Amino acid sequence: MHAITLSAFGPAENLVHAEVPDPEPGPGALRIAVRAAGVHLLDAALREGDAAGLPFPLPELPIVPGREVAGVVDRVGDGVDPSWLGRRVVAHLGTANGGYAELAVREADAVHPIPDGLGFEAAVAMIGTGRTALGILHVAQPTPDDVVLVTAAAGGVGTLLVQAALGVGATVVGIAGGDAKVERVRALGAHAVDYTRADWPERVREVLDGRDVTVAFDGVGGDAGRASLELLGFGGRFIMFGWSAGKPTELTGKDLYDKVLSATVALGPRLLSAPGGLRGLEERSLAEAAAGRLVPAFQTFPLREAAQAHIAAQGRGTVGKTVLVP
Repeated sequence: MHAITLSAFGPAENLVHAEVPDPEPGPGALRIAVRAAGVHLLDAALREGDAAGLPFPLPELPIVPGREVAGVVDRVGDGVDPSWLGRRVVAHLGTANGGYAELAVREADAVHPIPDGLGFEAAVAMIGTGRTALGILHVAQPTPDDVVLVTAAAGGVGTLLVQAALGVGATVVGIAGGDAKVERVRALGAHAVDYTRADWPERVREVLDGRDVTVAFDGVGGDAGRASLELLGFGGRFIMFGWSAGKPTELTGKDLYDKVLSATVALGPRLLSAPGGLRGLEERSLAEAAAGRLVPAFQTFPLREAAQAHIAAQGRGTVGKTVLVP
């Protein structure tokens, strides 16, 4: 099969499209002929060898990166029901990697059937990005009375947070970079502000016409995260889930005391606290997409262009979830 290999940590150019041996499913596992593979910013941190940016240890090289796949089952291992053969499925590979490939292997009890009407690209977006968004929402619990600010609102998680907050009746302002992304956020039904403009916090205040932000979703960190924190009114909730800007939002106890704010990290163990844990979040995210209540945004690249996909995602040159197509 063809796959993307990583033999040395470093720049995106270290991702090489090559021919490698086909993987075989062991007992209890099945093999997926991959139709879509998800790209995550954690994949880029792994590629660079950035151990501090990963929630798991760096693997020994060489590897085939990638932890999210959707496709069709083409082989099953011992003890696996043969009725899986030919079924459309999606799976998160955990820390095993192996997703940037034409074939991938996963234990059968970790695989989900793809609901009818849901495409491979949408399914692979929901298995990782969707479960994360639902986990964040479980922590935040937005209500119709909330005024919600979403950073990176045209991204994979941000797009889903915007839709979900609008779905409960909240007022939503999404910030995004550049005219095209701002228009995508506006098309979802939210207020939209371009955060590449120096005066973007003031423009948020103008849009809200005196109303305070009550919930801020921060997946960016850095200066944008700090500005989002400062837009919160008294009693506001600051929900952190990443720092694509390169560093987490800086805040102090005084920041919290001054406005009686709460600040929460919605990743890691907090995701596990949702009903059913990670698998429950995966099941619900697929169901929400199949029902049309959450529609993931994604941008595709051919598998052989994985390096370009990494460069575009890290440079914020993509919209929604980045997906590789073999």
